[in-house]
Amino acid sequence: MGAMGKATVSYRHNAAGTMAAVVMMIAMMSFAVWAPYLLVLLVIPLALAVWNWRAGTDADADGLTVTAALGRRRIPWSQVSGFVRTPRGRVAARLTGGVDVELPAVSVKDLPQLVQVSGTELVTDPS
Repeated sequence: MGAMGKATVSYRHNAAGTMAAVVMMIAMMSFAVWAPYLLVLLVIPLALAVWNWRAGTDADADGLTVTAALGRRRIPWSQVSGFVRTPRGRVAARLTGGVDVELPAVSVKDLPQLVQVSGTELVTDPS
């Protein structure tokens, strides 16, 4: 339950991605012992770990909260006209202005639960 008793549904990436990035960072440290200039490469797995750990989508009766590695965006349901599948097979919220906002960690199979939290019905496009 979220604030004031509202049901909140959270979608996050699998923790295995964060663990893989940490293991990759440890492995890369051994290369940095031989060539200290390679320390800069540790930024890549560190950034991946932070993104995988933070990025996600939360939904409640008032709207969506989309969290990225460095920011967060709140989108009220009144601004969401529907959901679309992105070319990469992910889910995006189509806003009333026609802009698509990708929803981190949300898959197509999560749509019925996401729509239920919004208090509306799922309508599918047969085309």
